[in-house]
Amino acid sequence: MTRILFFLFCLFVFWKCASPEADLHQETWYPSLPGTFDSLPPMPEDNQLTRARVALGRLLFHEPLLSGDGTISCASCHKENLAFADNRRVSSGVHGRLDKRNAPSLINVAYQERLFMEGGVPSLEIQVLAPFGNENEMDFTLTAAAKLLGQEEEYRNLAQEAYDSEVNGFVISRALSAFQRSLISSGSPYDRYLLGDRAAISAAAKRGSKLFYNEDIACGSCHSGFLFTDQEFYNVGLYLEYEDEGRGRLTQNRGDLGKIKNSSLRNVALTAPYMHDGSLATLDEVLRHFNEGGKGHPNQDGRIRPLNLDEVQLSDLKSFLESLTDTIYLK
Repeated sequence: MTRILFFLFCLFVFWKCASPEADLHQETWYPSLPGTFDSLPPMPEDNQLTRARVALGRLLFHEPLLSGDGTISCASCHKENLAFADNRRVSSGVHGRLDKRNAPSLINVAYQERLFMEGGVPSLEIQVLAPFGNENEMDFTLTAAAKLLGQEEEYRNLAQEAYDSEVNGFVISRALSAFQRSLISSGSPYDRYLLGDRAAISAAAKRGSKLFYNEDIACGSCHSGFLFTDQEFYNVGLYLEYEDEGRGRLTQNRGDLGKIKNSSLRNVALTAPYMHDGSLATLDEVLRHFNEGGKGHPNQDGRIRPLNLDEVQLSDLKSFLESLTDTIYLK
């Protein structure tokens, strides 16, 4: 009964955004183009968004039956009030097993061209499979999960509504992907500032934005565009020796050792701890790392060098980063 009520609530939320004549289940649904964004995210032809698919995906996202011991869901590691990130250094999976990487935010993940920190996965539909096969995450199979969910009438009905199908791995992976594509965030104070509200951010944040885009400091050369990332891979000198090979694990190229996908800075104030392994606990630690110029790894990007910013300038940069927080998902 709880799941049914939750599903009905999801449908009500999405219905409120629809036109009065909209078909609640089969209408193809696109988020509105945010005022500061250049484009809408790409949508695959075989998994166009409908309100029923997004609602089913949201329900599955919170479903612990997708895990091998029935204790965790996607939402356990991607917490909505933390911009769908995790506040633990590394997340805890089934049986309390710890993974090796920090769970990233899923906000605006629909725009991501290559998924995971080494960039080896080309689509959300494929990405969804990985946590099931990871013994430190779900440690389960889609087939087994579908068998469990297929025993419940509400899931059988929802699968028919969304995909005209029985509950199976295809439905689970597609619905979870559809939900994640709906997570668009563009309502930060800085967005309002760019749209003309000059009082939307503080004087400190305005000074910080100038520093951020200063060519000598060069933060904006990698954290560029409306997503605040160029989606490339960089070694930022976090270590002299990397336990996690990053991009190098995929390419087997020593020049890629320690290169990690450049994260979006949207909602960054909500997503502590930071870096691929959660090793920097606060934004202050992150700013100090870059101000000091990294550890000097051979693959370290040349733009990572001592900046010699003073405490006021670092505080201004932090204020700017905090202005990128959208409260739409906060509860």
